[in-house]
Amino acid sequence: MPTLLLRCVAPLQAWGTQSHFSVRDTGREPSKSGIIGLLCAALGRSRAADVTDLASLRMGVRVDREGSILREWQTALTKPTSNATISTRYLLSDAAFLVGLESPDRDLLQTLQNALRHPVWSLFLGRKSCPPAALPFLKDGLLDTDLEGAFQSYPWLGRRLAEYRRLTQLRVVFDDAQGAEMRRDVPISFAARSFRLRKVRTAFIAPPPFWQPLEGGDAEEATPCTYLV
Repeated sequence: MPTLLLRCVAPLQAWGTQSHFSVRDTGREPSKSGIIGLLCAALGRSRAADVTDLASLRMGVRVDREGSILREWQTALTKPTSNATISTRYLLSDAAFLVGLESPDRDLLQTLQNALRHPVWSLFLGRKSCPPAALPFLKDGLLDTDLEGAFQSYPWLGRRLAEYRRLTQLRVVFDDAQGAEMRRDVPISFAARSFRLRKVRTAFIAPPPFWQPLEGGDAEEATPCTYLV
C-alpha cells in the first residue's frame, strides 16, 4: 500500500492536543490533527473545509531525534489598564520526525506531495511560531510500500555520522485499531474544534540506513540528497 513521507525538522515544534486556557502543551511527536492542519495549509483548505479524506489516512511517526521539552512564559495585556495575563507554553526543541501517511488512494497521496512542494499557505510545525527548518516535502517520499516498510528503509534524517553511530533503536508510533493508547487528535472539524479518538501503538525499530555523503563531501557532515529540493 502506498505511503507518503514528510519530514518535520525545526529548532522548535509544538504538537499540543490538551491545551486549556493559559497552558499550551506539546506532545513528544507530531499529532494527527497537527499534520492534517499542515496538509490543509499546503492545499489551501479553509478551517471550515471537510477533512474526512485526510483524517482517513493511516499515520505513523518515526522519531529520528527525540528532542527536549522547553517551557516558556508569555505575558499579554488585552487593554492598557487591564491586568497582565501570563500563559505557559511548552515546546519541543531540536527534534526530528519522519511522518508517514498510508492510503490505498495513490492519487490523493500524489496530490498531497505536490501541495507540500508548492504550498498555498505558509507551513508551521504545530504553531505559527514554529516554522520548519526545511520544507516537509521529500522528492523521493512517495513510496509503494506500507508504513512499516517505509520507516525501515528510508534513511535517517540526521546528518552527523557520530550521532548515527550512537543509535541503537528508533521509536515509532502508528495508528493501530488494536493499539493500547488512546489519543483525541483526529479532527472532525477545525472550525468547531471537534476531534475524535484514535488508537495508537508504540514500537521500536533498528536504525534505518545512513545518508551517503555527496561526491567529494565529508562523511561526518553528510548532506541528504533530498534536502536539495
